Amino acid sequence: MRDILNIAVVNFHAFWGDKRRNLQRIVEYTEAAGKRGAEMIVFPETALTGYDDAPGERADKMQTLAAETIPGPATEAVAKITRQFGMYAVFGMPERSRTDKETVYNSAAIVSPDGSARSYRKMHLSASEGQWSRPGDQPCLLDTPWGPVGVSICYDTYCFPELLRYYRAKGARLCLNVTACSELECQRVAARLSIPSSAYVNYMFIASANLCGRDRSSWFHGGSCVVGPMENRRGAGEPYVYVGKMFDTPGSDIPGVLMGTVDLSNTESGTEIPLFQVNPAFGRPDYKPEIYRRMLDDVIASQQ
Repeated sequence: MRDILNIAVVNFHAFWGDKRRNLQRIVEYTEAAGKRGAEMIVFPETALTGYDDAPGERADKMQTLAAETIPGPATEAVAKITRQFGMYAVFGMPERSRTDKETVYNSAAIVSPDGSARSYRKMHLSASEGQWSRPGDQPCLLDTPWGPVGVSICYDTYCFPELLRYYRAKGARLCLNVTACSELECQRVAARLSIPSSAYVNYMFIASANLCGRDRSSWFHGGSCVVGPMENRRGAGEPYVYVGKMFDTPGSDIPGVLMGTVDLSNTESGTEIPLFQVNPAFGRPDYKPEIYRRMLDDVIASQQ
């Protein structure tokens, strides 16, 4: 399993409703990053179409009309570049169900080095997304040369720690967070607090790509970055921004590709706290999924 990864995240300005123009720029950014040696590139949520909702019936929503299947025309255009450079590309888009043409998901399209494509469908829909999309119900772990890599979308990452904890317990050292986090204070605070805290408590890297600039009505403030644990003399695992800039920091709102090299073996820092490795005092990890399952079963029973 490889440790060293060249990764790019994109502060991406999506032109609302202009799928052709956005796809062209996704392809060009991917090619530019591939020429610089990127092995993985991450774009924001709904990068293909823009994020904001507009009045109207579900069937007439911009995202509904622009939705495509995965694989489909957009992923095939990106696949030409990923095959050329042997890289992964992940970008947000409305995905149309192959089995029910009226069902659309808020998805992350994942295009692999061999040109194949799959999707992660956002489980937790926020704000107005439910006006055009349906929630997904499956996590997504990619099988890569760097081991398992998880994928999440925005609200999934910031308010539902169960998903990232699941990915880490399954061996993922990296989660790709495809996000559309606007200047609204509730969104900025959630992102600013949860990304470093999740990286810390899970000993994992989180690569976030956010929209940037004016959408239809919202203003998105970038902040695309890669955050992960760092060993230091004060203690292991303290979160550190390896690539880009965190939300609300000067210069975090400039569009473009932010790229760097990370060492995923830094997730092994702090293993004296045996979350997922054997605690010698008890002969097993401190992480106890069988207990959590009983707790969750109790929650489910109480809601029935």
